[in-house]
Amino acid sequence: MICLLLGSHLFLSFRTGFIQRKLPTAIRLSVAQDEDAEGDVSQFGALATALAATVGTGSIVGVATAILAGGPGAVFWMWITGVFGMATKYTEVYAAVKYRVKDSRGEMLGGAMYAWERAFKRPDGTTPRWAHAGAVLFCLFAIVATLGTGSAVQSAAMTGIIESSFPGVPAAAIAIIIALCVALVIFGGVKSIARVCEKLVPIMAVVYVLGCAIIMILNAPYVGPAISTIFECAFTPKAAFGGAVGSGIMVALQYGCARGLFSNEAGLGTAPIVAAAAATRNPARQALVAMTGAFWSTVVICAITGIVLTSTLLANPGIIDGGTITEGAALASAAFSSIPYVGTPILVLGMVSFAYSTILGWSYYGNRCVVYLFGQKGTRPYQVIYVLVGIAGALGVGDVVWTISDIGNALMVIPNIIIVLALSGVIARDTKHYVYDGHLDEAEDVEIRGFGSLCDKGLA
Repeated sequence: MICLLLGSHLFLSFRTGFIQRKLPTAIRLSVAQDEDAEGDVSQFGALATALAATVGTGSIVGVATAILAGGPGAVFWMWITGVFGMATKYTEVYAAVKYRVKDSRGEMLGGAMYAWERAFKRPDGTTPRWAHAGAVLFCLFAIVATLGTGSAVQSAAMTGIIESSFPGVPAAAIAIIIALCVALVIFGGVKSIARVCEKLVPIMAVVYVLGCAIIMILNAPYVGPAISTIFECAFTPKAAFGGAVGSGIMVALQYGCARGLFSNEAGLGTAPIVAAAAATRNPARQALVAMTGAFWSTVVICAITGIVLTSTLLANPGIIDGGTITEGAALASAAFSSIPYVGTPILVLGMVSFAYSTILGWSYYGNRCVVYLFGQKGTRPYQVIYVLVGIAGALGVGDVVWTISDIGNALMVIPNIIIVLALSGVIARDTKHYVYDGHLDEAEDVEIRGFGSLCDKGLA
């Protein structure tokens, strides 16, 4: 997966003319309303929902895991995957918006499954069975991943951090509260999810960044050395934190890329599903907006977390000198709790809010995949199952959920990356027209109505 994703990131960066250089334009578009454009949510609403699903526990625990396993240099390689991953995020979202459709209720539907369905359509209007197979496989793998990564794993993370911070609170009570908070939002559909995420994501991100800023101020003498250590360990085999953590260059690259690739979800095919619902006049505009997600989640949030953890460990090398900490969650907890007064509250608030927003975002991804396979009638059963799986995760279902989730994530990458690479030539040509030739305000006049599910077509 590292080779496939990182290779795609590099290839698509060249293919799109290094679309990353358009980041200032993309940020400007992300906070602008695209008037008179068709869609179910605003451009920022789609970005916020995607960020809600992306900025999860991996932004804290994932960074700690990378540092523990690969040394501080792993943080640098996380940044690199975020920078190059922006091109893949742009390309996959462009494909999703270009080939999106309208269902009989007037809702926008898009993602890798619709790109497979429409990109290879024959002149007679039929789609090859192998293209249907690519769409179906993506949806099936995505549904498995959403139930695991989106519901069970995040609920388990919330329960774990609450129980460790507030001993005595029963897991059953936490599970019920999580289920109610999730059900109240996701049963309202994409507009309800987007409304909550539009408000929650900026608040949680700002609070977390401010909290980390406080920690860096307290660690001021160690911030400069922390940044130097990150860069040094990325290119030289160097021990850190009193010799407790050290690794070679390849190990730092391996763990940094692995955690970075899955922290920004570029290439996973998830963000394009919600991006396709955005009100945008052409695919390039929303693709630019969406690629900022990889920038915020990995280049900014993960970078800040990496500096906080590294500076804290430089200031308190005894945290891991004893060798008792072997997991990222324990390292993050120990590092943040070493800061008086603000450390633990920041960690608890960040973990709980990030995990909750991830649950909301991933529920929409699974919902759209269910609609593709079974139509609207599959929506409510999926939502109920999603909430029940979250309860099971909160009560503790073991490491098997993590394994299943990782496998589901990896498998959904394959059909998504295949379609993205297959369409990269078309997208590169369109990008030149819209982005580089100055036609970002041009409206695309393609519109498809009344698109049904595979069940409607007898192909499921």
